[in-house]
Amino acid sequence: MSEYLPKEVREGLERAHKLAQKKKSRLRVRVGEESFAILRSWDSGFAMDAEAAPNLRGLVDLYDGGKHLYQALIVASSQEGHEVVFEFKRSTMANDRPPVDFERRSDEPVALLPKQ
Repeated sequence: MSEYLPKEVREGLERAHKLAQKKKSRLRVRVGEESFAILRSWDSGFAMDAEAAPNLRGLVDLYDGGKHLYQALIVASSQEGHEVVFEFKRSTMANDRPPVDFERRSDEPVALLPKQ
């Protein structure tokens, strides 16, 4: 059906589709102080708008709204239509608390009270 539409109408539909994807997506890539919208994501990478995506490479942070999800090492792998596809070389989940150097067990008491 899209073959029968005039070129201007097809381009307008593509722009509207990209804008809707940007508004719908809460996922963002952060590099330093700059932030860019992610159009879609999967386990081994993500895709961004080719016009808005700078030449990203290296260590980035991925956010879902205000929640820090991952710190990842990325590389641009291909361009598919109006999207640039990035792949993770490595991704590490972000923790909201520091790691501990002991095993936490739920069956041990938290504190002992002295007998009186």
